Amino acid sequence: MSGHSHWATIRRKKGAADAKKGAVFTKLAREIVLAAREGGGDPSGNVRLQLAVDRARAQNMPKDNIERAIRRGAGEDKDANQIEEIMYEGYAPHGVAVMISCVTDNRNRTVADLRHILNRHGGNLGEAGAVGWQFTRQAFFEFPLDDHDQDKLFELAVEAGADDVSFDDDRVEIVGSVESFKSISNALRAAKITPDEAGLRMSPNNEIELDTDDGAQVLRFIEVIEEIDDVQDVFHNLRITEEALERLEA
Repeated sequence: MSGHSHWATIRRKKGAADAKKGAVFTKLAREIVLAAREGGGDPSGNVRLQLAVDRARAQNMPKDNIERAIRRGAGEDKDANQIEEIMYEGYAPHGVAVMISCVTDNRNRTVADLRHILNRHGGNLGEAGAVGWQFTRQAFFEFPLDDHDQDKLFELAVEAGADDVSFDDDRVEIVGSVESFKSISNALRAAKITPDEAGLRMSPNNEIELDTDDGAQVLRFIEVIEEIDDVQDVFHNLRITEEALERLEA
């Protein structure tokens, strides 16, 4: 998990920097809109919305922005209906499979932006189902270990339905089935634990390992894709090595 954990740390630092420019606020607001549209505007009864609001607050998103996004999603603003969630599939350089989660109000613009970046960097956009079979959808939660007892955390997670709990670099990662998302969320909330990251992700069934230079090239490519405003997440089957991360940071 160390490579992925380190990559997540880099992304969090980058997110904090981007938040100063307002770039992250747009993505957070769209996630709040979708969560409220899907499960209602009351965070106490909508786990996805509560987590989206928690992430927004962690990035110091203004309260008015959060409330406005909730109102949009709850149907008080007709513009919310124009926003849709789409998963695109394709390949990064060196044959690495990617699943690109987007939230957009203009599908044509999003596809054009993705094709431009993919073609420019030696990747390509595929049809629906092109690489999806290489991934499994799962719930995940990640947060710092801090003063929590590992045995108690493991027991709490498993009793809530988790499939696995990992401890690495003073961080905790919990994964489980999509169906376990709500029960694990409730268990963490009852324990007064707010994850830094939580949601549903596409996890690769098998990973591809590249040499250091090629691995760093793919990671740079993923960073470029993530900078597109409509992109929420990029899932991939690259095995992230510490060497590739060091090359990327250098």
